Amino acid sequence: MITNSLQAFYYLHKFNNIAYWNKDKLINFQNKQLRSIVKYAYDNVPYYHKIFRQNGLNPYDIRDTQDINKIPILRKDIIRAEPEAFLSRQFDSNNLRCLSTSGSTGKPMLIYINSKEDLLRKARHLRANTSCGQKLLDRWVLITSPNHFGTSTKLQRILRFYVPIPVSVFSSVDEQASKIERLNPDVLDGYSSSLVLLAKYVQENDLNTIRPKFVIGGAELVDESSKRVIEDVFNVPFFDQYACVEFDRISWQCTEKVGYHIDSDSLIVQFVDAEGNEVAKGEKGEIVCTSLFNNAMPLIRYAVGDMGVESYEECSCGRKLPLMKVIEGRSDSSLVFPDGRTISPRALTVAINMFSDYNVFDQFQIIQKKIDLFHIFVKLKDVPVKKQFLSRKFVEYLNRTLNLSNNLVTFEIEFVDEIPLRNTGKLMMVISELSKNNGD
Repeated sequence: MITNSLQAFYYLHKFNNIAYWNKDKLINFQNKQLRSIVKYAYDNVPYYHKIFRQNGLNPYDIRDTQDINKIPILRKDIIRAEPEAFLSRQFDSNNLRCLSTSGSTGKPMLIYINSKEDLLRKARHLRANTSCGQKLLDRWVLITSPNHFGTSTKLQRILRFYVPIPVSVFSSVDEQASKIERLNPDVLDGYSSSLVLLAKYVQENDLNTIRPKFVIGGAELVDESSKRVIEDVFNVPFFDQYACVEFDRISWQCTEKVGYHIDSDSLIVQFVDAEGNEVAKGEKGEIVCTSLFNNAMPLIRYAVGDMGVESYEECSCGRKLPLMKVIEGRSDSSLVFPDGRTISPRALTVAINMFSDYNVFDQFQIIQKKIDLFHIFVKLKDVPVKKQFLSRKFVEYLNRTLNLSNNLVTFEIEFVDEIPLRNTGKLMMVISELSKNNGD
């Protein structure tokens, strides 16, 4: 554990240095890592060996970031259809860290990472935070899932270096506020929707004792008005970070807020049109990422599901990492319970991720019809399931996890063949109809 801690700090130091490399040096580094991961994936991952053969490709055909466009774009449904084909033969999945997705599409998917990738992710996370001014011994309070509790290393906890203090996303806003007030954070971090709810609670209750140096949000798209609410209430800067489970941190704001610095020393981030061709800088495109270090489950030209723009600008902070902005992403409605609690949609999707049988879910959607009535539509994978038993178990689990008692809320589970998309072509996973129904 101590060795791992020292390695994480070494990677942090290395990433901080790379951020200031000139463009040519960074591209050369990217190309070298790209050649390595492509060759490794071809040799060890069934999917890539097959897809290269089908397209008449040899791993040595991929020499630089331009050649990567020869590889077809990878989409989530391809992985869901044959997940075992994406795991490297060099690893036993039982010895890997397993992460679950479903925050934006309602379709569960498992991502595996090895210990090195885990350390690299932690180091990149810290680089983003320290770029905003986080110090070694700052009290760092994080609103997150209980699944993330205790992820800091033993050495971190002993020395109190960059140790996040967790606050459960499942707690009510008043409970979160009370705990955060006691913890007196220097850095307040967490799911963006949870931070917006907290800021509104602090404002409504005239709670002036939570005074961090700055606030960091991530995991969800947050609009400009919500960012202003957070900054006005806490009277400090809010820094946004763009991330997903598949890659962890992708890009982040520094103190200059010119754009989002892309983690181009760990990822290749492309912006493509409907045909999969890269668009010019300044043009909107679908965000497609390639991980340069995840040997356990390489993801090459993977479509994240969001839209973004690569920027022409350079940041005045001196870092040479390219810049981007996210212009269309994941955003859902807040939820209200009869006991007065308001929770972020992220809390409910995280709860579903933690459900013991969630691996049989292909997709789900949550609609709050009334203050005490939720409809949850579930599309199952093509596996034998006792639906009545699964439904009862799921409802009991939700009541227990969300601390609901005495039939406070009714969860109606409906198993469906398809879940309709929005008119934008995307699935809105969490919908609240309370404003339409006036909470009836």
